[in-house]
Formats: sequence, C-alpha cells, structure tokens
Amino acid sequence: MKFIAWLDELSNKDVELAGGKGASLGEMWNAGLPVPPAFVVTAEAYRYFIKETGLMDKIKELLKGLDINDTDALNETSKKIRSLIEEAEMPEDLKLAIIEAYNKLCEICGEEEVTVAVRSSATAEDLPNASFAGQQDTYLNIKGAENVVKYVQKCFSSLFTPRAIFYREQQGFDHFKVALAAVVQKLVNAEKAGVMFTVNPISENYDELVIEAAWGLGEGVVSGSVSPDTYIVNKKTLEIIDKHIARKETMFIKDEKGETKVVEVPEDLKEKQVLSDDEIKELAKIGLKIENHYGKPMDVEWAYEKGKFYMLQARPITTLKKGKKEKKAKEEDIEAKILLKGIGASPGIATGVVKIIHDVSEIDKVKEGDILVTEMTTPDMVPAMKKAAAIVTDEGGLTCHAAIVSRELGTPCVVGTKKATKVLKDGMIVTVDGEKGIVYEGEIKKVEEKEKKPEVVVVQQAPIITATEVKVNVSMPEVAERAAATGADGVGLLRAEHMILGLGKHPRKILEEEGEEALIEALMEGIRKVADAFYPRPVTYRTLDAPTDEFRGLEGGENEPIEHNPMLGWRGIRRDLDEVDILKCELKAIKRLREEGYKNIEIMIPLVTHPDEVRRVKEIMREVGLEPCKDIPFGIMVETPAAALIIEDFIKEGINFVSLGTNDLTQYTIAIDRNNELVSKYYKEDHPAVLKLVEHVIKTCKKHGIKTSICGQAGSRPHIVEKLVEWGIDSVSANIDAVETIRRVVARTEQKVILNFIRKSHISEE
Repeated sequence: MKFIAWLDELSNKDVELAGGKGASLGEMWNAGLPVPPAFVVTAEAYRYFIKETGLMDKIKELLKGLDINDTDALNETSKKIRSLIEEAEMPEDLKLAIIEAYNKLCEICGEEEVTVAVRSSATAEDLPNASFAGQQDTYLNIKGAENVVKYVQKCFSSLFTPRAIFYREQQGFDHFKVALAAVVQKLVNAEKAGVMFTVNPISENYDELVIEAAWGLGEGVVSGSVSPDTYIVNKKTLEIIDKHIARKETMFIKDEKGETKVVEVPEDLKEKQVLSDDEIKELAKIGLKIENHYGKPMDVEWAYEKGKFYMLQARPITTLKKGKKEKKAKEEDIEAKILLKGIGASPGIATGVVKIIHDVSEIDKVKEGDILVTEMTTPDMVPAMKKAAAIVTDEGGLTCHAAIVSRELGTPCVVGTKKATKVLKDGMIVTVDGEKGIVYEGEIKKVEEKEKKPEVVVVQQAPIITATEVKVNVSMPEVAERAAATGADGVGLLRAEHMILGLGKHPRKILEEEGEEALIEALMEGIRKVADAFYPRPVTYRTLDAPTDEFRGLEGGENEPIEHNPMLGWRGIRRDLDEVDILKCELKAIKRLREEGYKNIEIMIPLVTHPDEVRRVKEIMREVGLEPCKDIPFGIMVETPAAALIIEDFIKEGINFVSLGTNDLTQYTIAIDRNNELVSKYYKEDHPAVLKLVEHVIKTCKKHGIKTSICGQAGSRPHIVEKLVEWGIDSVSANIDAVETIRRVVARTEQKVILNFIRKSHISEE
C-alpha cells in the first residue's frame, strides 16, 4: 500500500491515487512548469485510515436517512462525522510515513521546518458534468511534522463538509466511492495571487484568456470572499483587451506567527491594478503553455512571490458548452437604465422581481423566477438558487460559489457588483445580463433596427467528420440542449430511471394514486425534451433499470425489498417483466411521441441474459401497438458475460442494434463491486477479459449486419475507444464533456486504420 507519493512519481493518470489536485501538480512538475515542491498523502492512505479506525460503519449510520435540504440536520451530521475523523488515533505506520516525508521535504527546501500548505485532493474532483472543486478544506501556514499529521487528518474529515455531503447526494455519488488525498506543498507566501482560465468561461471565446488577481494569498479569490481584478487577454497577440479593476477591501496574509489572517487592504492598494501589464502577459504565456501541454482549456490557480510566478493547481474547465447558444441581446440594442455593473459569471438574460437575502434564514422569500440578490451565496442557499431566474452578488469572482453553481444550473449570474444589496430594493423588476455583467432597470426592450444590416460571413474551422458516429449519454432532460450543442450524432443512452427519480414519487404510487395517464404524461414530457433537442438525430431510450435501493428513497418506496447487493438483484429487464404495467407505460409514452412525429426515438432493454426476455418484451410491445424492428428500431444492452457469450442467439431472435454497457459488464466479468471501496481499485474496464468479450460482440454483430455501440464509461476513455474503432464499432456514446475529445480520437484512429491498410497493401504488391 502506497501512503506517500512525490510529484515526480505522478501524472494525470494517477487521480485514483493522488486525487485531482495531486495528479495535476505531478503532471505540471514533470512538464517543467513552475510548481513548488510537494508530496501527496495518497487516497490509499485515506482508505487505510478509515478502515483501520473502524469509522466507515459509524459514518454510514450518521448519513442514513439524512435530509440534505434540512440545513440544521446537514450541519449537525457533518459536525459529528468530522469530529469522529479528527479525534480518531491515526495508525502509527501512516503517521510515521507522513513525518518522514515532511522531513524529506524540509531537506529539499533547505529549511529546518518548512512552512507548507496542506490541500485536500479528492479522487472525484473533475468528473463529467460535475465540479467538486472547492468542497474540501485547505490549510495554510502549517509548520512542524506533528502539525502536518494533524492537518492531513483535518483534510480527511473535510470530505464530509456540509457542502460536500449535499453535492454528492444531489449528484448521486456514493460517499465512499470518493476518497481523499492530501497534498503537502511548500507554501508560497504570495504577494498577489489568483486564478486563470485559458478560455473565457463566460463568453466561451476560445481566443481569450481570463486572469483574476488580488493582493495577498489566493485563498480569498478561490473562496470568493474577495472581489478580484479581472483581465482579458487575446491569446494570439497577448494584447490586454479588457480590465475590470475591483475595489479590494480585504486580503489574506501570513502574520508574524505564521498564521493566516484576513486584514484590510492598505488604502493606496484598494483600487490599484494588482498585476502590471507585463506581469499579465508573462502569466498569460505560462497559461498558454499549460493549455498546450494538456490539450484542453484549463482552470489554473497561481501565486506570485519575489518576482516569480508559481502554479498551484490546474484542472480542466468543466462548464464549457461549445455549440449554438441563444442569441444574446446587445448592450447597444437595449433601451434601459443600467443600475449596476459587475463580472458576468454565467451567461444568459433574465427578468424578474428582486429578492434580497442577507442570510440563509431568508431563502424562503425567493420564489420561482425571482432575482436572488445577496452579498455572497453559500451552499445553504442552493435550494433558493435553483428557483431563481438570475443571481446577483456584491462580492466574488469567476470562481466563487455563486459563479460555479450558476454555471451548473445554467442560471444567469453577475458577481462582484460591490453594492447590489444597497442599490437594488426588494420588489424591483430588473433584467440581468449574465454574460456582460450588467443589471438593468425594468424589462429590457430592443431598439427596432432602422435598416437591414449586411450579412456577415463567418469562416469556421472545418468540422471533424468520422465514419464512426460519436453520440452522447444523457441522464436528465434538463441537460438536453447542452448535450445537443456538442454536435453529437445522437443520444446513445437516455436513462429512464433518472426521469423517474426526478419525479420524487415511486412509479407504483403514481399508478395507484394518479393512474396510468399521469405516468405516461410524465415520461413523455422528459423524453420529448431530449428528442426535440436532437431531432432528427437518433435518441436511444433505455427502459427502466433502477436498483431497489434507489427506488426506496422515493415517496411510496418504503415497500421496496431490501437486497444485500441491489446490483445483482431485482433490476433491469427482469424487473420490467415482473412489473409489466410500468413497462407498458414506458412503451405507450414512446408510441405516442413517435405518433407526434418524433421518429428519432429508438428503444433498448437493459441487463438481458436470455433470448426469452427479448421474445417477451416484443410480445408486450405488440400489445401496445408497436412492432419492434419495423415500427421502431429495437436493441439490447450487453452488460453481462451471458449476453456477450450467446450474442448470436439474440441476433437470431431479431434485433437492430446492440449497446455495450461496460460499467456493469466489467463488474460482472471480474466480480468487482465498483462502489465497494475495499475492491474498487481493482475495477478496470480495460481488463483483458472485458475487452475480449467486447471484441467478440462487435465482430459477431458486424458479421451479421447488426449495429454496435458502447455507452459505458469506457466510451469516454480514449485508449479504449481506439480499440473499439479498430474492431469495427458503429458508434461510441460519450459523456457530454468528452464528445469533442472522443471525436478527435475516433478520427485519428480511423485515419490510422486506413493508413495501415494502405501500407500493408503496398507491401504485398511489392
């Protein structure tokens, strides 16, 4: 078991060992970028700590039945869990390993007791569609071996902050699937610090780089408690094309005792530009190097000390949508008084009634469609943020809580206005432009154009065309527009269970209390949103596949059976066929949508293990008036070794396509529960046995003219996608933020296959 890893041992491939932050620092260190020396107390060390102290069962018991929307209960549960972790006795062998590593770091830095930052680094910090950044704690100015041990333990406990618990529950992540590493890094006593985005995250202009800067340590900018300067740089020319010089009231510093404290910014610095123009350009050059190294837009934390820039963290920007966006009203086209200007933090325009919130006790004031105005949002305000049509804050920059959450919700947001809570009044009607960072009085009105403007010819880079289709996985109808904007060739997997879980009520309860029509209408509404966004591109709907433990939390779910391992239990097609009335509602919803004109909807069934299941589903489809393979394309998920091994029998039964579900196929092939932290490290989708089954299915289907696709996590992993293309797969379905990357991988692999064929042909002719 590896307790300690040094930066020169790490790369981006080591997220499971070192967390997102640790892996990224290792990647930058080995790329020769300016990174302070550090070591990582690994995720394996965290799991060892939790196991050896016997804390897992106690934590699970405290989380059991927790209502995350009950703020008091959430805070109290977090407090109890954190106390358990922080008061536990750290195993002696782990403690010794940390002390030895710290002593070695002191030698490297040439100091008797080097001052360090102890930073949390979660193994799930940058997953598709979810940003975990900033949810765990960082501790600055830590000195001495015993203190480092103490604060590593505090980092471990910060995996259970109220914000982190709330977010994981909301996103459906298992609390014990996420582990935490701790980065122990020589502290940069920054004179100025901030963040840098190598693509403008608001306008999504890939030719612009954005820098945020404030005085002192970077903690204020990252946490959103300090309003920073914002500079926009043209990446091609390094010209500074825009500056927003904020009034900086407070700053974080290290005092003479080595402790971090917040002080008032000296009067002569409050409105002074933090970085000189030359420093802005120097930092931008480093940002371009980082983007070129990673090959993607990056979010970077930086610090400046004694004439030198240091990079403290780099992670991919997860909020870029890249695609057609709604047409934005131009500032000059709006007849309205400007009340406030700030930093545009989440694009979009919305009009509504102002509701000023001074603390979390007032969030019930915010109703659907209101404009939430506050000094700065907190995780406790998320329920109100979901209702708001737009969000405006006094403080914060592009990385503050309000900005991050608003971008995920797709809600217009303006931050750093300095005086929104004073200028705006409850009940006022305002319009918020979240891209330009402007709040207007009343509803906006566009000026009638006097004469038609000449057409502008826009030259775009030629799109990447691939023979292998690149589709996208969609979990919730709410993200359909964003998913469609990726340019994906269709939806390879539309999950039914997320639509059902989103209703908050068990489908059985809906049927019993509201009748069949209510369930059909609810399903139609969700499927229609996705089919409409992608029309005429195909959308493959998978029938219900929710394990019993997921249904149990719904209203009416108290009668769900309790299974020791729901993944091996009553789910997939076996449950669908036991609850035929629910399956019929799904099929009737699809039939009606196709009759409305949504001919792009396809249907597939999950977790099949025997051709009899296919035969029975076909009979039920005919009962509701759908002829499989004729009226509608019909296929199966291959998620079990059984289905893979007898794939020819399914083909004989009559199917149009096969979709490989590699998440379950991996679990069932190598007997690993990926949610079990004791064995999850052995879970590998590229295990030889899994790949052999996948290859067998693709080649057998190709021989019989049956289309093949993949919709598991493997579809978002480039090194696996290369093999799939070489074997002849027809389409790959990736997560939303991986579509562009996978399309490039597919194109490169297709070209490689063609080139190899030409080379072989040329050799044989000679």
